[in-house]
Amino acid sequence: MSYNLITILGPTAVGKTKLAALLANHFDGEIISADSRQVYKRMNIGTGKDLEDYIINGKKIPYYLIDIVEPTEEFNLFLFNEYFYKAFNDITSRNKIPFLVGGTGLYLHSILKGYKLNKVEFSKEKYEELDKLSIEELRERLIKVNPKLHNTTDLLEKDRIIRAIIISEAENNFNEHPEIRSLTIGINPGREKIKERITERLKYRLENGMIEEVEKLVAEGITFDKLEFFGLEYKYIGMYLKCELNYNDMFQKLNSAIQQFAKRQMTWFRKMEREGIKIHWLEEADFDAAKKIIEDNYFA
Repeated sequence: MSYNLITILGPTAVGKTKLAALLANHFDGEIISADSRQVYKRMNIGTGKDLEDYIINGKKIPYYLIDIVEPTEEFNLFLFNEYFYKAFNDITSRNKIPFLVGGTGLYLHSILKGYKLNKVEFSKEKYEELDKLSIEELRERLIKVNPKLHNTTDLLEKDRIIRAIIISEAENNFNEHPEIRSLTIGINPGREKIKERITERLKYRLENGMIEEVEKLVAEGITFDKLEFFGLEYKYIGMYLKCELNYNDMFQKLNSAIQQFAKRQMTWFRKMEREGIKIHWLEEADFDAAKKIIEDNYFA
């Protein structure tokens, strides 16, 4: 198989970013992040951006999908795919190797399995434009855009016909993307080592500005509900700032939650393997071992 992407995946705290940067530096590549929270600006410590990891021998490795939206804005799977393919096309157009790096299972899965996603917008203008048509005209339009319509109840109510037309037209207009053929490398040091590293890393981050980072977000107007939406570090530090948890309880609950999160990440990767996605597993973020996998497969 001729590959056009290298994916580095694994649970949290295993050293994916540093390894990817070393490999991208060696193979003249650029990095696309697959992390659902690193897209947000000013959420640095809690999301583990570790931007210094992208600097190799004084050279900054280009990266994408980090610091691209405000914490007040929505980010979702559709937008991730939109940004990914834009970055992928840009990188490959310059004959560089794209490296997809991260641990958000759904985001990785959507690329490696080639999801076809559409942005469905129920805009007021679009709805009003369709609402001017008679119910018979709407039925004809719906059957034209969706000849295989199974649910005939969509043809009975005007509102449902209009919504069905909007969805069907979006499905007929999804963006065609290049086929992704990924050489995928996974890092899994084992559950006990991952747990130890999560605990060590959490202690370090709490002592080096993570609480202050969350305080600044609150000061700029990010609500505690939004912090809960961001989950993990933001959720539990938010509870600590609201005095719902003392420091020790916050640490214990957050540490346990991150460990459970790492377990769920591994569940995603095992699911991907069952679906036929080949993952070359390494026990550690070993540059030489990963380099050999790439030399033996990507350039074969």
